[in-house]
Amino acid sequence: MVVSDNGTELTSNAILKWQEDRKVEWHYIAPGKPMQNDFVESFNGRLRDECLNEHLFANLRHVRELIAAWRDDYNHHCPHTSLDGLTSWEYHQRSIEDQRLNRAN
Repeated sequence: MVVSDNGTELTSNAILKWQEDRKVEWHYIAPGKPMQNDFVESFNGRLRDECLNEHLFANLRHVRELIAAWRDDYNHHCPHTSLDGLTSWEYHQRSIEDQRLNRAN
């Protein structure tokens, strides 16, 4: 399921056709209620505050480089309270280990 606001970028005919062709459920949040999509809103705010608002971009290549560096830091070095203080990478590794243990049992 995809959860989005009612923005024009996500109501285009191309997106609606893609969703229909792949039988993906789509849930629109109520207008003016970003808290209904809090995970994305939280991430977008963090990306904006920690990366986009901190730099002036010279060109698209520069944007891609800075966002790639920010994403690496966010996923590999930044602990997340929602993951009990683990980084996304640590959480992923623990999940893989748990899956191996479950298969062995």
